Amino acid sequence: MIKNFRTYHLAVDFYRLALALKLPRHLKEQLSRAASSVVLNLAEGDGRGTPGDQKRFFTIAFGSLRESQAILDLAPNPSPKASACADKLAAHLYRLIQSTGA
Repeated sequence: MIKNFRTYHLAVDFYRLALALKLPRHLKEQLSRAASSVVLNLAEGDGRGTPGDQKRFFTIAFGSLRESQAILDLAPNPSPKASACADKLAAHLYRLIQSTGA
């Protein structure tokens, strides 16, 4: 879909890692929604024409990632790989938001 958007591809990787985790059903469902929200908001933000619109969607993606990280903190069997991916994605999102005008 978005060929040269590293943050988007990292978000897709995180989503796939999140889906593979063994969690209680209520946390698994919430993590699935939050992790997919990161990907979808990055895609929508990338398609927006103004920096202000982009920044708004990228900021929403960042909030969904923070929600995902909180769910990982609640996991009975923590996944170092998913946590590391989430941390790297958070850094990418933070820099993306800071570099977006408006």
